[in-house]
Amino acid sequence: MSQQKITPLSGFPEWLPEQRIVEQLVLDVVRDTFELHGFAGIETRAVEPVQRLLGKGGDADKEIYGVTRLAARASQRDEADDDLGLHFDLTVPFARYVLENAGKLQFPFRRYQIQKVWRGERPQDGRFREFIQADIDIIDAGDLPFHYEVELPLVIADAFARIPMGPFRIQVNNRKIPEGFYLGAGIPAADIVTVLRIVDKLDKVGPDACTEMLLAAGRTPEQARSALALAEISAPDGSFADRVRALGVSHPTLDAGLAELTAVVEAAAEHAPGLLVADLKVARGLDYYTGTVYETQLVGQESYGSICSGGRYDALASDGRTTYPGVGISIGVSRLVAKLMPSLVATRRTPSAVLVSLAAEADRPGAMRVAAALRSRGVPCEVAPAAAKFGKQIRFADRRGIPYVWFPEWTDGEGVRHPHAVKDIRTGDQVAADPESWTPPALDLRPRVVPVG
Repeated sequence: MSQQKITPLSGFPEWLPEQRIVEQLVLDVVRDTFELHGFAGIETRAVEPVQRLLGKGGDADKEIYGVTRLAARASQRDEADDDLGLHFDLTVPFARYVLENAGKLQFPFRRYQIQKVWRGERPQDGRFREFIQADIDIIDAGDLPFHYEVELPLVIADAFARIPMGPFRIQVNNRKIPEGFYLGAGIPAADIVTVLRIVDKLDKVGPDACTEMLLAAGRTPEQARSALALAEISAPDGSFADRVRALGVSHPTLDAGLAELTAVVEAAAEHAPGLLVADLKVARGLDYYTGTVYETQLVGQESYGSICSGGRYDALASDGRTTYPGVGISIGVSRLVAKLMPSLVATRRTPSAVLVSLAAEADRPGAMRVAAALRSRGVPCEVAPAAAKFGKQIRFADRRGIPYVWFPEWTDGEGVRHPHAVKDIRTGDQVAADPESWTPPALDLRPRVVPVG
Protein backbone atom coordinates (compact mmCIF):
# COMPACT_ATOMS: atom_id res chain seq x y z
CA MET A 1 0.00 0.00 0.00
CA SER A 2 1.42 3.37 -0.99
CA GLN A 3 1.77 5.95 1.71
CA GLN A 4 -0.49 8.96 1.46
CA LYS A 5 0.95 12.41 2.00
CA ILE A 6 -0.58 14.11 5.03
CA THR A 7 -1.61 17.69 4.36
CA PRO A 8 -3.20 19.96 6.96
CA LEU A 9 -6.75 21.26 6.56
CA SER A 10 -6.97 24.96 7.24
CA GLY A 11 -9.71 26.14 9.54
CA PHE A 12 -9.84 22.96 11.64
CA PRO A 13 -7.68 23.63 14.72
CA GLU A 14 -5.86 20.78 16.44
CA TRP A 15 -3.96 21.86 19.54
CA LEU A 16 -0.84 20.29 20.98
CA PRO A 17 -1.26 18.85 24.51
CA GLU A 18 0.10 21.97 26.22
CA GLN A 19 -2.17 24.15 24.08
CA ARG A 20 -5.13 21.95 24.86
CA ILE A 21 -4.47 22.64 28.56
CA VAL A 22 -4.96 26.36 27.87
CA GLU A 23 -8.19 25.64 26.03
CA GLN A 24 -9.36 23.33 28.81
CA LEU A 25 -8.76 26.04 31.41
CA VAL A 26 -11.01 28.40 29.46
CA LEU A 27 -13.68 25.72 29.11
CA ASP A 28 -13.53 24.82 32.81
CA VAL A 29 -13.82 28.45 33.89
CA VAL A 30 -16.69 29.13 31.51
CA ARG A 31 -18.64 26.04 32.53
CA ASP A 32 -18.12 26.70 36.23
CA THR A 33 -19.20 30.34 35.90
CA PHE A 34 -22.32 29.42 33.95
CA GLU A 35 -23.31 26.89 36.60
CA LEU A 36 -22.64 29.38 39.41
CA HIS A 37 -25.26 31.58 37.76
CA GLY A 38 -27.80 28.76 37.64
CA PHE A 39 -27.59 27.74 33.97
CA ALA A 40 -28.29 24.06 33.21
CA GLY A 41 -26.15 22.30 30.62
CA ILE A 42 -27.61 20.66 27.52
CA GLU A 43 -26.26 19.26 24.27
CA THR A 44 -28.06 19.20 20.94
CA ARG A 45 -27.46 17.17 17.81
CA ALA A 46 -24.87 18.39 15.30
CA VAL A 47 -27.28 18.49 12.33
CA GLU A 48 -30.47 20.38 11.51
CA PRO A 49 -32.64 20.49 8.39
CA VAL A 50 -30.94 22.78 5.88
CA GLN A 51 -34.11 24.77 5.33
CA ARG A 52 -34.31 25.57 9.02
CA LEU A 53 -30.69 26.71 9.06
CA LEU A 54 -31.22 28.88 6.00
CA GLY A 55 -34.45 30.34 7.31
CA LYS A 56 -33.28 31.14 10.82
CA GLY A 57 -30.36 33.48 10.57
CA GLY A 58 -28.38 32.06 7.68
CA ASP A 59 -26.89 34.64 5.31
CA ALA A 60 -24.68 34.80 2.26
CA ASP A 61 -21.55 34.99 4.42
CA LYS A 62 -22.09 31.53 5.88
CA GLU A 63 -21.70 28.32 3.92
CA ILE A 64 -23.65 25.55 5.59
CA TYR A 65 -21.97 22.16 5.40
CA GLY A 66 -24.39 19.57 4.03
CA VAL A 67 -24.39 16.01 5.39
CA THR A 68 -24.58 12.97 3.08
CA ARG A 69 -23.80 9.26 3.35
CA LEU A 70 -21.27 8.61 0.61
CA ALA A 71 -21.45 4.82 0.61
CA ALA A 72 -25.22 4.44 0.69
CA ARG A 73 -27.01 3.28 -2.45
CA ALA A 74 -30.00 5.33 -3.52
CA SER A 75 -32.40 2.61 -2.41
CA GLN A 76 -30.91 2.60 1.09
CA ARG A 77 -30.81 6.32 1.68
CA ASP A 78 -33.00 7.96 4.24
CA GLU A 79 -34.86 10.81 2.57
CA ALA A 80 -34.03 13.02 5.54
CA ASP A 81 -30.32 12.64 4.75
CA ASP A 82 -30.75 14.75 1.65
CA ASP A 83 -31.47 17.98 3.52
CA LEU A 84 -29.35 17.91 6.67
CA GLY A 85 -26.61 20.40 7.46
CA LEU A 86 -24.15 20.93 10.29
CA HIS A 87 -25.29 23.73 12.59
CA PHE A 88 -23.45 27.05 12.19
CA ASP A 89 -24.35 28.26 15.69
CA LEU A 90 -26.02 26.91 18.84
CA THR A 91 -28.96 29.32 19.01
CA VAL A 92 -30.94 27.90 16.09
CA PRO A 93 -30.73 24.28 17.38
CA PHE A 94 -31.54 25.51 20.89
CA ALA A 95 -34.73 27.16 19.63
CA ARG A 96 -35.74 23.88 18.00
CA TYR A 97 -34.86 21.99 21.20
CA VAL A 98 -37.16 24.28 23.18
CA LEU A 99 -40.06 23.68 20.81
CA GLU A 100 -39.61 19.91 20.98
CA ASN A 101 -39.30 19.83 24.78
CA ALA A 102 -41.47 22.75 25.87
CA GLY A 103 -43.78 20.50 27.88
CA LYS A 104 -40.84 19.15 29.91
CA LEU A 105 -39.02 22.42 30.60
CA GLN A 106 -39.57 24.93 33.39
CA PHE A 107 -39.70 28.54 32.20
CA PRO A 108 -37.85 30.78 32.27
CA PHE A 109 -35.33 28.20 31.13
CA ARG A 110 -31.65 29.01 31.75
CA ARG A 111 -29.36 26.87 29.62
CA TYR A 112 -25.71 26.69 28.74
CA GLN A 113 -24.28 24.72 25.86
CA ILE A 114 -20.64 24.09 24.93
CA GLN A 115 -20.23 22.37 21.57
CA LYS A 116 -18.52 22.51 18.21
CA VAL A 117 -20.12 24.34 15.29
CA TRP A 118 -19.19 24.49 11.61
CA ARG A 119 -19.10 27.36 9.12
CA GLY A 120 -17.83 27.36 5.57
CA GLU A 121 -15.96 30.63 6.03
CA ARG A 122 -12.59 31.49 4.57
CA PRO A 123 -10.09 30.56 7.29
CA GLN A 124 -8.13 33.51 8.65
CA ASP A 125 -6.71 34.79 11.91
CA GLY A 126 -9.08 33.63 14.64
CA ARG A 127 -11.73 32.38 12.21
CA PHE A 128 -12.19 28.66 11.73
CA ARG A 129 -14.44 26.29 9.86
CA GLU A 130 -14.80 24.07 12.93
CA PHE A 131 -14.72 25.66 16.36
CA ILE A 132 -16.11 25.55 19.89
CA GLN A 133 -18.79 27.92 21.11
CA ALA A 134 -20.00 28.36 24.68
CA ASP A 135 -23.52 29.76 24.89
CA ILE A 136 -25.87 30.91 27.61
CA ASP A 137 -29.50 31.72 26.93
CA ILE A 138 -32.57 32.54 28.97
CA ILE A 139 -35.82 31.75 27.20
CA ASP A 140 -39.40 32.17 28.41
CA ALA A 141 -42.91 31.34 27.26
CA GLY A 142 -44.93 34.26 25.93
CA ASP A 143 -42.91 37.10 27.40
CA LEU A 144 -39.31 37.57 28.51
CA PRO A 145 -38.63 40.19 31.21
CA PHE A 146 -36.26 42.93 30.14
CA HIS A 147 -33.92 42.53 33.13
CA TYR A 148 -32.37 39.39 31.60
CA GLU A 149 -30.79 41.60 28.95
CA VAL A 150 -28.82 43.25 31.76
CA GLU A 151 -27.95 39.98 33.50
CA LEU A 152 -26.26 38.12 30.65
CA PRO A 153 -23.29 40.46 30.06
CA LEU A 154 -22.63 40.40 33.82
CA VAL A 155 -22.28 36.61 33.62
CA ILE A 156 -19.78 36.95 30.77
CA ALA A 157 -17.84 39.56 32.75
CA ASP A 158 -17.58 37.13 35.68
CA ALA A 159 -16.19 34.42 33.41
CA PHE A 160 -13.68 36.65 31.65
CA ALA A 161 -12.45 38.08 34.95
CA ARG A 162 -11.24 34.55 35.83
CA ILE A 163 -9.31 34.04 32.59
CA PRO A 164 -5.84 35.63 32.20
CA MET A 165 -6.86 37.45 29.03
CA GLY A 166 -6.34 41.11 29.83
CA PRO A 167 -8.88 43.95 29.63
CA PHE A 168 -12.02 43.56 27.56
CA ARG A 169 -14.99 45.72 26.64
CA ILE A 170 -18.60 44.64 26.07
CA GLN A 171 -20.24 46.77 23.40
CA VAL A 172 -24.01 46.92 23.37
CA ASN A 173 -26.65 48.25 21.01
CA ASN A 174 -30.35 47.70 20.38
CA ARG A 175 -31.56 46.58 16.96
CA LYS A 176 -34.55 48.91 17.29
CA ILE A 177 -32.23 51.92 17.18
CA PRO A 178 -30.76 51.43 13.69
CA GLU A 179 -34.02 49.98 12.38
CA GLY A 180 -36.05 52.94 13.62
CA PHE A 181 -33.36 55.39 12.51
CA TYR A 182 -33.20 53.93 9.01
CA LEU A 183 -37.00 54.02 8.68
CA GLY A 184 -36.98 57.64 9.83
CA ALA A 185 -34.26 58.40 7.27
CA GLY A 186 -36.42 57.00 4.45
CA ILE A 187 -34.77 53.60 4.01
CA PRO A 188 -37.42 50.98 3.10
CA ALA A 189 -38.08 48.25 5.66
CA ALA A 190 -37.16 45.57 3.11
CA ASP A 191 -33.63 47.01 2.82
CA ILE A 192 -32.86 47.38 6.53
CA VAL A 193 -31.15 43.99 6.95
CA THR A 194 -28.84 44.75 4.03
CA VAL A 195 -27.87 48.11 5.54
CA LEU A 196 -27.35 46.52 8.95
CA ARG A 197 -24.94 43.96 7.52
CA ILE A 198 -22.96 46.61 5.71
CA VAL A 199 -22.68 48.81 8.81
CA ASP A 200 -21.69 45.73 10.84
CA LYS A 201 -18.50 45.60 8.72
CA LEU A 202 -17.46 49.16 9.58
CA ASP A 203 -14.58 48.14 11.88
CA LYS A 204 -13.24 45.71 9.27
CA VAL A 205 -13.42 47.78 6.09
CA GLY A 206 -13.64 51.41 7.24
CA PRO A 207 -16.14 54.21 6.47
CA ASP A 208 -15.12 54.79 2.84
CA ALA A 209 -15.69 51.16 1.87
CA CYS A 210 -18.96 51.11 3.83
CA THR A 211 -20.13 54.22 1.98
CA GLU A 212 -19.38 52.59 -1.37
CA MET A 213 -21.27 49.45 -0.37
CA LEU A 214 -24.27 51.47 0.84
CA LEU A 215 -24.40 53.44 -2.40
CA ALA A 216 -24.09 50.23 -4.41
CA ALA A 217 -27.02 48.85 -2.38
CA GLY A 218 -29.22 51.70 -3.60
CA ARG A 219 -28.92 54.13 -0.71
CA THR A 220 -28.65 57.88 -1.35
CA PRO A 221 -25.51 59.78 -0.30
CA GLU A 222 -27.50 61.43 2.51
CA GLN A 223 -28.80 58.08 3.77
CA ALA A 224 -25.26 56.66 3.71
CA ARG A 225 -23.92 59.66 5.66
CA SER A 226 -26.73 59.34 8.24
CA ALA A 227 -26.20 55.61 8.69
CA LEU A 228 -22.47 56.08 9.30
CA ALA A 229 -23.05 59.08 11.59
CA LEU A 230 -25.27 56.87 13.74
CA ALA A 231 -22.65 54.11 13.75
CA GLU A 232 -19.97 56.50 15.02
CA ILE A 233 -21.83 57.20 18.28
CA SER A 234 -20.41 55.50 21.36
CA ALA A 235 -20.68 56.29 25.08
CA PRO A 236 -20.23 54.52 28.44
CA ASP A 237 -23.47 56.06 29.74
CA GLY A 238 -26.87 57.27 28.59
CA SER A 239 -25.48 60.33 26.81
CA PHE A 240 -25.57 58.46 23.50
CA ALA A 241 -29.34 59.01 23.31
CA ASP A 242 -28.99 62.82 23.08
CA ARG A 243 -26.35 62.44 20.36
CA VAL A 244 -28.71 60.25 18.34
CA ARG A 245 -31.57 62.72 18.67
CA ALA A 246 -29.22 65.51 17.57
CA LEU A 247 -29.00 63.84 14.15
CA GLY A 248 -32.55 65.00 13.50
CA VAL A 249 -34.19 61.65 12.72
CA SER A 250 -37.31 60.54 14.56
CA HIS A 251 -39.39 57.36 14.59
CA PRO A 252 -41.35 55.47 17.31
CA THR A 253 -39.17 52.37 16.91
CA LEU A 254 -36.06 54.52 17.39
CA ASP A 255 -37.51 56.01 20.59
CA ALA A 256 -38.25 52.54 21.96
CA GLY A 257 -34.72 51.35 21.20
CA LEU A 258 -33.10 54.38 22.83
CA ALA A 259 -35.15 53.85 25.99
CA GLU A 260 -34.27 50.14 26.19
CA LEU A 261 -30.56 50.62 25.55
CA THR A 262 -30.37 53.43 28.11
CA ALA A 263 -31.95 51.11 30.68
CA VAL A 264 -29.44 48.32 29.92
CA VAL A 265 -26.38 50.59 30.16
CA GLU A 266 -27.51 52.36 33.33
CA ALA A 267 -28.59 49.14 35.09
CA ALA A 268 -25.30 47.40 34.26
CA ALA A 269 -23.36 50.43 35.55
CA GLU A 270 -24.78 49.81 39.02
CA HIS A 271 -23.20 46.33 39.11
CA ALA A 272 -20.05 46.83 37.03
CA PRO A 273 -19.21 50.47 36.19
CA GLY A 274 -17.65 50.81 32.77
CA LEU A 275 -18.38 47.22 31.77
CA LEU A 276 -20.90 48.06 29.05
CA VAL A 277 -20.34 50.67 26.37
CA ALA A 278 -23.19 51.75 24.12
CA ASP A 279 -21.76 51.40 20.61
CA LEU A 280 -24.24 52.04 17.84
CA LYS A 281 -22.21 50.44 15.07
CA VAL A 282 -22.83 47.01 16.63
CA ALA A 283 -25.55 45.50 14.48
CA ARG A 284 -25.05 41.69 14.39
CA GLY A 285 -25.75 40.32 10.93
CA LEU A 286 -28.10 37.50 11.89
CA ASP A 287 -31.74 38.02 11.02
CA TYR A 288 -33.27 36.76 14.23
CA TYR A 289 -32.09 39.48 16.65
CA THR A 290 -34.84 41.92 17.65
CA GLY A 291 -33.60 43.91 20.65
CA THR A 292 -30.36 44.27 22.63
CA VAL A 293 -27.25 42.99 20.84
CA TYR A 294 -23.76 42.46 22.28
CA GLU A 295 -20.20 42.20 21.03
CA THR A 296 -17.05 41.86 23.14
CA GLN A 297 -13.57 42.96 22.15
CA LEU A 298 -10.13 42.71 23.72
CA VAL A 299 -8.94 46.22 24.57
CA GLY A 300 -6.00 47.16 22.37
CA GLN A 301 -6.77 44.34 19.94
CA GLU A 302 -9.99 45.64 18.45
CA SER A 303 -8.89 44.72 14.92
CA TYR A 304 -9.22 41.06 15.93
CA GLY A 305 -12.98 41.51 16.12
CA SER A 306 -15.52 40.17 18.57
CA ILE A 307 -14.76 37.19 20.81
CA CYS A 308 -18.23 37.06 22.34
CA SER A 309 -21.55 38.17 20.91
CA GLY A 310 -25.29 37.68 21.05
CA GLY A 311 -28.57 39.41 21.63
CA ARG A 312 -32.30 39.19 22.13
CA TYR A 313 -34.56 37.26 19.79
CA ASP A 314 -38.35 37.37 20.10
CA ALA A 315 -39.63 35.13 17.32
CA LEU A 316 -36.98 32.46 16.70
CA ALA A 317 -38.97 29.78 18.51
CA SER A 318 -42.74 29.57 17.97
CA ASP A 319 -45.15 26.66 17.54
CA GLY A 320 -47.98 28.82 16.24
CA ARG A 321 -49.69 29.01 19.62
CA THR A 322 -46.87 30.07 21.94
CA THR A 323 -43.82 32.15 21.18
CA TYR A 324 -40.66 31.62 23.24
CA PRO A 325 -38.58 34.82 23.29
CA GLY A 326 -35.01 34.61 24.50
CA VAL A 327 -31.73 36.40 24.99
CA GLY A 328 -28.33 34.82 24.74
CA ILE A 329 -24.60 35.38 24.45
CA SER A 330 -22.04 33.12 22.80
CA ILE A 331 -18.31 32.97 23.56
CA GLY A 332 -16.17 32.02 20.59
CA VAL A 333 -13.94 29.73 22.66
CA SER A 334 -11.65 28.63 19.82
CA ARG A 335 -11.34 32.23 18.64
CA LEU A 336 -10.46 33.45 22.14
CA VAL A 337 -8.02 30.60 22.78
CA ALA A 338 -6.23 31.21 19.46
CA LYS A 339 -5.59 34.80 20.52
CA LEU A 340 -4.43 33.79 24.01
CA MET A 341 -2.01 31.05 22.85
CA PRO A 342 1.01 33.28 22.11
CA SER A 343 0.83 34.97 25.53
CA LEU A 344 -0.06 32.02 27.78
CA VAL A 345 1.70 28.75 28.45
CA ALA A 346 0.84 25.66 30.47
CA THR A 347 3.21 24.82 33.33
CA ARG A 348 3.52 21.29 31.95
CA ARG A 349 2.52 19.22 28.93
CA THR A 350 0.72 16.48 30.84
CA PRO A 351 -1.71 16.34 33.76
CA SER A 352 0.72 14.08 35.64
CA ALA A 353 2.25 15.59 38.76
CA VAL A 354 4.26 12.46 39.60
CA LEU A 355 6.23 9.89 37.61
CA VAL A 356 6.53 6.60 39.53
CA SER A 357 9.94 5.21 38.60
CA LEU A 358 10.95 1.62 37.89
CA ALA A 359 14.28 0.12 38.92
CA ALA A 360 13.38 -3.15 37.15
CA GLU A 361 10.43 -4.38 35.13
CA ALA A 362 9.64 -6.86 37.90
CA ASP A 363 8.84 -3.83 40.11
CA ARG A 364 5.92 -2.72 37.90
CA PRO A 365 3.15 -4.30 40.04
CA GLY A 366 4.42 -2.42 43.09
CA ALA A 367 4.73 0.80 41.12
CA MET A 368 1.16 0.38 39.89
CA ARG A 369 0.01 0.04 43.51
CA VAL A 370 1.80 3.28 44.41
CA ALA A 371 0.16 5.04 41.47
CA ALA A 372 -3.27 3.71 42.48
CA ALA A 373 -2.78 5.00 46.04
CA LEU A 374 -1.83 8.46 44.74
CA ARG A 375 -4.75 8.59 42.29
CA SER A 376 -7.21 7.55 44.99
CA ARG A 377 -6.45 10.89 46.66
CA GLY A 378 -6.62 12.92 43.47
CA VAL A 379 -2.91 13.07 42.61
CA PRO A 380 -2.45 12.70 38.82
CA CYS A 381 0.43 10.34 38.06
CA GLU A 382 1.82 7.77 35.68
CA VAL A 383 4.25 4.86 35.90
CA ALA A 384 7.49 5.05 33.92
CA PRO A 385 7.10 3.44 30.48
CA ALA A 386 10.12 1.17 31.02
CA ALA A 387 12.71 0.32 33.63
CA ALA A 388 15.84 2.42 33.18
CA LYS A 389 18.53 4.25 35.07
CA PHE A 390 16.98 6.78 37.41
CA GLY A 391 18.75 9.64 35.65
CA LYS A 392 17.06 8.70 32.37
CA GLN A 393 13.65 8.53 34.07
CA ILE A 394 14.19 11.93 35.64
CA ARG A 395 14.99 13.37 32.21
CA PHE A 396 11.83 11.74 30.86
CA ALA A 397 9.80 13.53 33.56
CA ASP A 398 11.60 16.82 33.00
CA ARG A 399 10.83 16.86 29.25
CA ARG A 400 7.14 16.60 30.07
CA GLY A 401 7.24 19.09 32.90
CA ILE A 402 6.33 16.45 35.52
CA PRO A 403 7.61 18.04 38.75
CA TYR A 404 8.02 14.93 40.96
CA VAL A 405 9.61 11.49 40.56
CA TRP A 406 8.58 8.77 42.99
CA PHE A 407 11.08 6.10 44.06
CA PRO A 408 9.27 3.03 45.49
CA GLU A 409 10.72 1.33 48.55
CA TRP A 410 13.57 -1.03 47.81
CA THR A 411 16.13 -3.31 49.48
CA ASP A 412 19.82 -2.90 48.72
CA GLY A 413 22.39 -5.66 48.35
CA GLU A 414 23.10 -5.68 52.08
CA GLY A 415 19.48 -6.30 52.94
CA VAL A 416 18.83 -2.72 54.09
CA ARG A 417 15.27 -1.63 53.26
CA HIS A 418 14.86 1.91 51.95
CA PRO A 419 11.48 3.65 52.29
CA HIS A 420 9.44 5.28 49.54
CA ALA A 421 10.86 8.67 48.54
CA VAL A 422 9.75 11.49 46.27
CA LYS A 423 12.06 13.93 44.50
CA ASP A 424 11.24 17.45 43.32
CA ILE A 425 13.32 17.42 40.17
CA ARG A 426 13.24 21.23 39.90
CA THR A 427 15.03 21.79 43.21
CA GLY A 428 16.66 18.41 43.78
CA ASP A 429 14.98 18.06 47.19
CA GLN A 430 14.14 14.46 48.09
CA VAL A 431 12.14 13.28 51.11
CA ALA A 432 10.72 10.03 52.45
CA ALA A 433 7.03 9.78 51.62
CA ASP A 434 4.04 7.51 52.18
CA PRO A 435 1.89 6.88 49.07
CA GLU A 436 -1.17 6.71 51.33
CA SER A 437 -0.73 10.28 52.62
CA TRP A 438 1.74 12.32 50.53
CA THR A 439 0.29 15.11 48.40
CA PRO A 440 2.17 17.70 46.35
CA PRO A 441 1.66 21.43 47.01
CA ALA A 442 -1.62 22.73 45.59
CA LEU A 443 0.14 24.71 42.84
CA ASP A 444 1.73 21.51 41.52
CA LEU A 445 -1.33 19.29 41.66
CA ARG A 446 -2.67 20.27 38.24
CA PRO A 447 -1.16 22.09 35.27
CA ARG A 448 -1.56 25.85 35.48
CA VAL A 449 -1.66 28.46 32.77
CA VAL A 450 0.74 31.36 33.23
CA PRO A 451 1.91 34.31 31.11
CA VAL A 452 4.80 33.57 28.77
CA GLY A 453 8.09 34.63 30.31
